[in-house]
Formats: sequence, C-alpha cells, structure tokens
Amino acid sequence: MNDPLRHVHFVAIAGTGMGALAGLLHARGIRVTGSDVGLYPPMSTALERWGIPVYDGFAAEHVLEGPPDLVVIGNAVRPTNVEARAAIEEGLNYLSFPDALYQLAIAGRHSVVVAGTHGKTTTTNMVASLLLRTGRDPSLLVGGYSHDFDGSFREGQGEHFIVEGDEYDTAFFDKTPKFLHYGARTLVVTSVEFDHADIYRDLNHVKEAFRHVIGGMPADGTIIAAIDHEGVRDVVEGAPCRVVGYGLGEDAPWRARSIVAAAGGTRFEVVSAAGSVLRLEIPLFGDFNVENALAALVTVESLGVPPSEACAAFCDYRGVKRRQELRGEERGVAVIDDFAHHPTAVRAAINGLRARFPGRRVVAVFEPRTNTSRRAVFQSDYARSFDGADALVVSVVPDAPIYSATGEVTEKFSARALADDVTKRGVAATAVDGVDAIVEHLVSFCEAGDVVLIMSNGDFGNIWQKLLAGLRRSPHA
Repeated sequence: MNDPLRHVHFVAIAGTGMGALAGLLHARGIRVTGSDVGLYPPMSTALERWGIPVYDGFAAEHVLEGPPDLVVIGNAVRPTNVEARAAIEEGLNYLSFPDALYQLAIAGRHSVVVAGTHGKTTTTNMVASLLLRTGRDPSLLVGGYSHDFDGSFREGQGEHFIVEGDEYDTAFFDKTPKFLHYGARTLVVTSVEFDHADIYRDLNHVKEAFRHVIGGMPADGTIIAAIDHEGVRDVVEGAPCRVVGYGLGEDAPWRARSIVAAAGGTRFEVVSAAGSVLRLEIPLFGDFNVENALAALVTVESLGVPPSEACAAFCDYRGVKRRQELRGEERGVAVIDDFAHHPTAVRAAINGLRARFPGRRVVAVFEPRTNTSRRAVFQSDYARSFDGADALVVSVVPDAPIYSATGEVTEKFSARALADDVTKRGVAATAVDGVDAIVEHLVSFCEAGDVVLIMSNGDFGNIWQKLLAGLRRSPHA
C-alpha cells in the first residue's frame, strides 16, 4: 500500500477499535466513511462529533460507488455481509482491523500491547496517561472512551504506541487472535480466564492463544505479568524474553500492600522488585484497579519512567467511560454504569462499589448480552459472583440465535434460574423482562442511599437515563 490513502471505508465502523482507528485517520486529513447498524453512544456520538459520515445499514454501493482506496473490515462482520463481499469480489484493497491498525499506525514504533481477560481497557489507558504526563508523548488506541484523552485514540510524536490487545479473532477471513497482529515489544498480561465461548472451546484453548503471542515476543522484549493469577503463570512459563511479575501476593516481585479505600479513591504502598517502597493513591476503587495501576506502573518503569514520576502522575488520572461511571443521582439513589459481564468482572465491580460507598445498599442490575453470557457455561459462576450485592435484577435474555464457531449452542443461560440460585444464596433477586419493566421495578424498590450498579457491554436500552428520569418522577423518597 505505497500509494497515499485518500479515502478509507470501514465496514462495521462503530466498534470501539474500528471507530478509534477511523477517528485517527480522519484526524490525519484522510476522508473516512463507514457503515453499521444499531449504533449507540459513546462511539455513535464520537463519530458524529468528528464529522465522519456513517451509513445506517450495509449496501454494496457503499464500497462500489466511488470506491475507496482501502476497505477495513471489522471482526463483527460475517462472510455474508454485502459490503465485505463486494469489496473482496471486486478486487478492492481490504484489510482486517488489526492489520490496518498495525500497517497504518503502529509500524515503526515501540508497540506496547495490553492483553488479558480483564483490565485491558483501564490498564491501556493508564499506561498511555502516565507516559503522556511524564513527557513521553505516546500514541494510543483503547477499546473504550478515555476521559484522559477525550476519545479512544491519540497520535503522538513519541516512540511508544499503546494498544489494547484482544484475544478475539481478527476477521471472518482471518481466525487468528487480534493481539498477534500488533508486533508487541512490551506485552502486559493482566489475567487469563475462559471467555469468548463463541470462538474458544475451553480454557486451554484460550491459553493456546496467549502462548502464541508470548512465544512470538522478541528476545529483547518485556512481558509484564500478573503472576498472582494461575492462568498467567501458566502461559508465561518458558517465555523467550524477560518477564516482570506484579501482584498483591507476597511472591510478586512488584507488589501492592496496605490497601485502604479513602473518600476519593484507594491508597496503597508499592514495593518494587528492588525493595524500595512508594506510596500511591488512585481515584479508583477495588483490588482489581490496584492491580491495573500496578501493571501500568511496572510497564512505564520498564520503558524508562522513574516510578516516583509515575506515582505523581496518577493524581490527575481520570479513567474510562463505563468503568464504575456515576451516571447521576436522583432522590438519594446513585446510578453507576459498568461494563462488567464476565463473572470475575461482576464480582470485582460489586466489591469495588462496596469500597466506594461503604454502608450503602448495592442493587446490581445485570444484562447477559454477550455470546458467552447467553450460554449456560457460566450459569453457576454468575450465582456466586453476586454474593456481595444486597439485591439483584437480571434482565431476561431474548430467545435469539447465538453466534458460535465452536458448535451448536444447546444449553442456554437462564435469567430466572440465576435469580432463583442467587436468592438461595441469601441475596434478593428477580428476573425481569424488558428495560421499562426493570426501571419500574427499580423505581419502586430503591430507597435513598441505594447504589444501583448496572452491568452490560451494550447500550441496554438507555436504561441509565430512563432510571434517573423515573426516580425524578417517583413520589418515593
């Protein structure tokens, strides 16, 4: 692709990664267009703000009329997509999102790839934020909307490109994991658990993907590894490069200790691999965020940032949308938005809210929306993950086809069974069908002082605003 790009079209542009790359290219002055269905904030509003035209729906003429110099095809696109098929059959230049990102943005830079089942987005944002605030001028592409960068991308002049590395597959025409395509020189591994049941058979299958990216690391590369986690210890064994471990346990070379939740965040001590002790405060809550911050600190230290500088830079950290985000408070009820959908993330989100709002009742609201959560694979794990809540409302899952590359889905998740199991464990739980019905239930159930934690990886029918509006109208105190 030696000719200069004038026009790039994105098929399924509204994914967080796709939209971020579209924004980056648009900021360079390249004409960018895209198409998608079911757009929702924050990416829909970001694309509109950037002035990138987006077609509602897919049609062959979107790529055939005045054909673009390059078509970028997202991993949500199926082989039957008319735009993707037209681009391929007509011989247009096309790339998967990961290959386009590498070729157009990462190549020639020091690639810092943040991978793991949990914590990728927050840790990616933290690493880039610390590098920026310590004068390193990094580039960034993150799978969420960063308050620190007012968006999901940044193109700096420094040597480092920080990217969130997903283990999900690349495209319908390339079934390798996305994180293999980014040329990692520094790799962060935050956790390795079973997820993405639509493309992975089991935990060992997931580990194979991580071992693949680890095995491809250069000899002079560095792996920052959360060695408290058995899955991480397993996949980094025999790595071809330096491995730097971190965690909360006594065996971690870099570790956090003396963790205390305060009014504005969490304070703790960091013991370095050399034995020095630093004090750090982050404006976030929960042990999982302590781990994320520790991962970021160790990563930037490996890139040459003195730990004392990095610790000082955390005081201005702002975070990522939809990660324990306070959407508003009405009639004394706080409404929190969180992306959690895996059982481990659900448990961590609830525990984080417990630390942030001590003494207040936590009402969890869960939408099982992913291709994994709509299977029965985590049915019993979900029941245990809500033990820290005071009450649960679980959204009834629509009976719709579940995408699967691992075989027919015969056992599906049951919202009502989850509500029954959680109730048996001592947490009042109910399954409710439909967003409006959930809002009605919450308005009548919630009391002043409650914290409603809404967990979904989708738009959930704009439930946050509907609930806040319902609370405003409610006569209940």
